[in-house]
Amino acid sequence: MAQLEISHLVQRYGSHTVVQDVSFQVEAGQIACLLGPSGCGKTTLLRCIAGFEEVAGGEIRLHGECVSRPGYRLPPEQRQIGMVFQDYALFPHLTVARNVAFGIARQAPADVHARVEHLLTLVGLSGQGHKFPHELSGGQQQRVALARALAPRPQLILLDEPFSNLDVDLRERLSLEVRDILKEEGSTAILVTHDQHEAFAMADEIGIVADGRIQQWDTPYNLYHQPANRFVADFIGQGVLIPGRVIGEHQVCIELGVLDSVAPVECSQGCGTCNGKRPEHSCAVDVLLRPDDVVHDDSSPTRARVVNKAFRGADILYTLELNSGTRVLSLVPSHHNHALGEAIGIRLDVDHVVAFKSHPPGSPPSTAPLATGRR
Repeated sequence: MAQLEISHLVQRYGSHTVVQDVSFQVEAGQIACLLGPSGCGKTTLLRCIAGFEEVAGGEIRLHGECVSRPGYRLPPEQRQIGMVFQDYALFPHLTVARNVAFGIARQAPADVHARVEHLLTLVGLSGQGHKFPHELSGGQQQRVALARALAPRPQLILLDEPFSNLDVDLRERLSLEVRDILKEEGSTAILVTHDQHEAFAMADEIGIVADGRIQQWDTPYNLYHQPANRFVADFIGQGVLIPGRVIGEHQVCIELGVLDSVAPVECSQGCGTCNGKRPEHSCAVDVLLRPDDVVHDDSSPTRARVVNKAFRGADILYTLELNSGTRVLSLVPSHHNHALGEAIGIRLDVDHVVAFKSHPPGSPPSTAPLATGRR
């Protein structure tokens, strides 16, 4: 059963619409994420779910019960929702144990003690209950905030940019730990972040938010390999769109060769397919190439010139220029250390073909994918 259901939600500030006709649901025990750039509406969505704001349209249901609709809003304290904030929001005058116990203080003392001890062990802070928040590191304080949110066993946990104040290494490690903790408790959770690495590390499903709308709600794997539109393709991962032409119902020709798509390839509205046409007479498309689609291969006759390189430890991300001047990215093991200006051999290894209808410069791009499929 869905723990959370959002149906055609709309939220406005005055005449400005921040959330536009958003619908999704989160199943019990699932970790979901609202991922998008600053100002896209994801935090407003979270505030509506928490009950901090009225809604202008649509409906929010928790475990089948309507908690928000125009003209009605169940107060936040009655929603059985736990919140983990960006700044931790711990009580500085209370010990770690009393912070965790804050939401369950009216229960029997023995039950409170048992629950606090269990959660401190779960978050890796066993024996730290006597300390005060200022005596802990940022990562430890965030664990306390999570334990406090989990203590009352809420129906839903909301995490608002919970790792943004931490350094990169700690952020990545803690996001994996928090996922394990939520799964251990069987909690249903929604994370809000602009960091796709956090989203990929934690979430079972992710909603890409832009301009107040859900652009795509999907698994991390599908978002990367089968983006629904150009925004998702550009926002998730790295990649470039290079010119191509449809040469058959399941084929697209690009400078580096012919790609085969399991999904039929449609050229453009009303055009049909380009079966049997020569490439110069077929419809133009833009094809997405990820860095892992372009493989370094010394034996390949196809060469590309190194114009930029970014060392990443185990890998180097090369920017390569093709004969036409088009540039592509290639992720290569770092023991292949090539100089700027050097020509290296490359070949394609495209597992998913993603192409979009080509559009003239200056015109708004189509949001629908031309084709996605396995090669």
